[in-house]
Amino acid sequence: MQNLSLIALVVADYDEAIKFYSEKLNFTLVEDTVMSETKRWVVVAPPGSTGCNILLAKAANNEQQTRVGNQTGGRVFLFLHTDDFWNDYNRMKAEGVTFAREAVEEAWGTVAVFQDLYGNLWDFIQPK
Repeated sequence: MQNLSLIALVVADYDEAIKFYSEKLNFTLVEDTVMSETKRWVVVAPPGSTGCNILLAKAANNEQQTRVGNQTGGRVFLFLHTDDFWNDYNRMKAEGVTFAREAVEEAWGTVAVFQDLYGNLWDFIQPK
């Protein structure tokens, strides 16, 4: 058996990324371990998640810095599912999360597209 355990998301700053994910998206800070003077192992997870978590990886050089906020060339990058779309959507909006595409009802579920603090696009979905 195999499973995807982490996906690395390049960020500009550990603490501002932790603040966004924990306060704006209500994610849990799973781990924050200092590895060196410039590197930390920072893992966040959606509330109640038992699946893949996100490793917040601080850009370590100029090339990595150019990828912050645009890891996929402007395509939706991550997909966050919920079991209570409207409650979570309204809470996120109240927290100031920017939605690039407002909520719509589709045959397969409810979806909106939001931006993280750097501009990466996420699909926010409640499947039917």
